[in-house]
Amino acid sequence: MDIKLIKNPKFLKEASVKECQVLGEQIREFLINSISKTGGHLASNLGVVELTIALHKAFNSPEDKIFFDVGHQCYTHKILTGRANEFNKLRQYNGLSGYQKFEESEHDVWEAGHSSTSLSAALGMAIARDLNNEKYHVVPIIGDGALGSGMALEALNNIGSEKRNMIIVFNDNNMSISNNVGAMTKGFARLRTEKRYNSLKQEMKTALNKTDVGKNVLNGLRGIRNIVKEQVVDAGIFGEFDIDYLGPVDGHNIRDLINAFEVAKNHEGPIVIHVLTKKGKGYKFCEEDSVGKWHGVGPFNIATGKPLVGNEGKLISWSQVISDALYELAKEDEDILVLTPAMIAGSKLEKFFAKYPERSFDCGIAEEHAVTLSAALALSNKKPFLSIYSSFLQRGYDQLNHDVCRMNLPVVFGIDRAGIVGEDGDTHHGVFDISFMRSLPNIIMSQPKDAKEANNLLYTAFNQKQPFSIRIPRGSTESNNDKFEKIEIGSWSIFNDKEYNKVVVLTYGPDVDKILNKILVNNLPITVVNCRFFKPLDNNMLEYISNKKLKTIIYETDILIGGLGSAILEWANDNKKDMDIVRFGIDDQFVTFGSVNQLRKDLGIDINSLFDVLLNLI
Repeated sequence: MDIKLIKNPKFLKEASVKECQVLGEQIREFLINSISKTGGHLASNLGVVELTIALHKAFNSPEDKIFFDVGHQCYTHKILTGRANEFNKLRQYNGLSGYQKFEESEHDVWEAGHSSTSLSAALGMAIARDLNNEKYHVVPIIGDGALGSGMALEALNNIGSEKRNMIIVFNDNNMSISNNVGAMTKGFARLRTEKRYNSLKQEMKTALNKTDVGKNVLNGLRGIRNIVKEQVVDAGIFGEFDIDYLGPVDGHNIRDLINAFEVAKNHEGPIVIHVLTKKGKGYKFCEEDSVGKWHGVGPFNIATGKPLVGNEGKLISWSQVISDALYELAKEDEDILVLTPAMIAGSKLEKFFAKYPERSFDCGIAEEHAVTLSAALALSNKKPFLSIYSSFLQRGYDQLNHDVCRMNLPVVFGIDRAGIVGEDGDTHHGVFDISFMRSLPNIIMSQPKDAKEANNLLYTAFNQKQPFSIRIPRGSTESNNDKFEKIEIGSWSIFNDKEYNKVVVLTYGPDVDKILNKILVNNLPITVVNCRFFKPLDNNMLEYISNKKLKTIIYETDILIGGLGSAILEWANDNKKDMDIVRFGIDDQFVTFGSVNQLRKDLGIDINSLFDVLLNLI
């Protein structure tokens, strides 16, 4: 069938299992072709094609609440709910989101972009349903990586005590973005090999065939429940939470999936259906990936698997800059340790983990734990570097406050994906960390303008005794192999400072050199200050600027509230300085998805908008 003609999933009710399997292959081919042009989350979506079809055949969306943890694997769901025609603008400005979005469809009943929220949301929906005396199924789909998160375990604990009707689909592919870690992963492995669902498939078929499903079905299903409890000897962690368990089920066999869902629909209380899927199924490059290369991709050549766009010349990613510097510093200092909450590949830490396995710690999707673990390591005279995405650090805020800053422990935070990140949108933009960290006592906050400064800030961070953060933007820069040098904490640097200049631009990160180069090329009478520390501020530099009575432009590409501009305004007020200040930054809003350049232009914080103002001032 032409999947672009699909309007809603109701047609699946009349489709045969064979027709559903054929549809699955068509969707898989469509996803590979479409994502090869636009980029997106490929491997995770290829792995849940049949599962999603079976869910929509067995349940009635949107009356039944079907939703995915994180949401990045919802592409088949989007196709079945009438959005295939919009995939040519997937994750593009004003196009189709890569996640579930209320505004796109009534079938998107929950929004997320971070891991492990689905079970808490599902319990909330189930409680509200029961309080309203309504009848519908709540069906969250959560992966094995997400299930190890503290929030998911907290929800399981509550679900087991509440005993609300809920069908938890445990999508087990033995991967999150990359390979999973931890004791729970080993427990899941045992579950996969204990008593396969295949061994009781015939008993279930026989029982179902003897029963008129939908008419007095519960009596027949009692026997099936007993078979399940007898055959599945070990329900693993789910049994410990007093939640019934069914599985494992072949996540690519639509008939088996539907049978399992029919059992679960008539089950009293919460039940977990353990589904085994293969991440990246149907595309060999994805299937062979064990490090997360094919989790999120840009446009690529289907035949070769090679990206269509790559870096040129000496450019390397900012994450690689920090990783390389860590590797070099660790050669000379055996106390340097690296931690990450499941982002080894994303933060380019593979080389460090391979060289120093005893000094490398993947904490899984557990940001809170990672922060406090780092605190204890620092307290024990180690030098922990916690590599964590800006939008993920939000989850460790209490630990950052209570366990690191309050005890003034020298944990070094590599805040990756800082700033606007592009196509992942409002759940992933790292634009809040300056604001939410600046109010915390003791912490030093910084961002380099280039690779050399990044190396030196890292070196400085490991040679001082306070919490220290280094923001690392998405994108690329030129590498630098100069000798490491300390930077005076709280110091800024100034460029093109001429006596006759009337305007000064205060900014940070890679924009410093971009703005400076444009000023120098056009011989403009504008001073540029590299505000590489957000906390502490450079009081001497601010005194110098305020005394010169320069028109001051503070150019930042993060949230304005609590940002660099706020800090400087506070300084000017507290020091009774009359400064003429204009601020660029993101207003009080969440930023949508699209290319970084397009979003900056839309928000009025692109460099062209800055120079429109500068040229009027000079």
